Amino acid sequence: MEALDFDDLTLREKIKRLYEDGTFIVNIRYYGYKVNLYLIYGFYVEVFYNHKRDVIEKISLMDKDHSRQKFYCDQIKLPTTFFSE
Repeated sequence: MEALDFDDLTLREKIKRLYEDGTFIVNIRYYGYKVNLYLIYGFYVEVFYNHKRDVIEKISLMDKDHSRQKFYCDQIKLPTTFFSE
């Protein structure tokens, strides 16, 4: 499955795919969210969990240019190939 195909799935379908095929990498706190980073089908996906409401609010492809990158990189080393795509 390609990244854009995954992005077109419903939230429920994304959750199912991540549960079945995804690999949890790390989580960070970002404003009011706990953001879980997963690797699935060769690309990274962020799961935004609102712990106050106890709900997953969104699942989206990781934006490698977003400032959240620093929070991940403070905890783990992401492959350099990810940044050169």
